[in-house]
Amino acid sequence: MKINGNAIRPGMVIEHQGNLWRAVKTAHTQPGKGGAYLQVELKDIRHGTKLNERFRSSETVERAHLSQKKFQFLYAEGDMLNFMDAETFDQIAISQDLVGEDQLPYLQDNMTVTIESYEDDPIGVQLPDTVALAVTEADAVVKGQTASSSYKPAMLENGVKCMVPPHIEAGTRIVVNTADGSYVERAKD
Repeated sequence: MKINGNAIRPGMVIEHQGNLWRAVKTAHTQPGKGGAYLQVELKDIRHGTKLNERFRSSETVERAHLSQKKFQFLYAEGDMLNFMDAETFDQIAISQDLVGEDQLPYLQDNMTVTIESYEDDPIGVQLPDTVALAVTEADAVVKGQTASSSYKPAMLENGVKCMVPPHIEAGTRIVVNTADGSYVERAKD
């Protein structure tokens, strides 16, 4: 599907120079001389290389058609992750690189994820927006810091550090945003 060059948004996958690229960052630029353009930082899905490209509104780019399917995470074996199709119960093994280093600690057993495929070739794994985790360590609250919203560091069960409100203690389950690792709320379970 062809789209205008200025319609590219972060997260979109496009075909450019014979490869598949995911838009990481976009910025509209209007120089004093010449026409406006969209500055896009692209990351090659298969090789991981980055490219900065300028697209004008008069240019068209090919948006890649991705199929998305729900899978259940089963187990990790070396650097491969094993998933099961929620409908057909077929199992597939995918490299950890498709999840990303920052998302990998949030992957839990039996978690339902969305796997993006291009021509039946998996190219990415999307985790749920939030995940519930237990706090294993939490620093003590410093008295007198209640005038402004103060957060304290805490260690989660997956080994990731997170800033939490003062009332969160060790053993409490909290909801964490998987995109940036930030505290959302106390878990309701």
